[in-house]
Amino acid sequence: MGVIILKDMDFFAYHGCFSEEQIIGTRFSIDLLLEADTEDAEITDNLHKTIDYQQVYNVVKKQMCIKSKLLENVARRIITELVKSFPEIKRAEVTISKFNPPLGGQVSRVMFKLIYPFN
Repeated sequence: MGVIILKDMDFFAYHGCFSEEQIIGTRFSIDLLLEADTEDAEITDNLHKTIDYQQVYNVVKKQMCIKSKLLENVARRIITELVKSFPEIKRAEVTISKFNPPLGGQVSRVMFKLIYPFN
């Protein structure tokens, strides 16, 4: 079993409960951990025997382009699409960080983590 990690994928997106957030947008960062059987790729050195990072990034990027009110919704969509695209995923974690959230005080970021399989 291997673990593939994509760390600090940065996006500018329009997620938030306030209408201003969906107009002005803000910076987000995604950390992703994917666990899968990577033994064939380890032995054969063949990209088609593992999860392609570029395809994973494209799935995340596509989901980040769809406006949502909640980070929970974005995280669920990302994992759902990844598992659909890569059924070999046994376990996944996605962490979404939203920078400078409008909370009325100094907060550098808020974060939400979702773990698959869903409990």
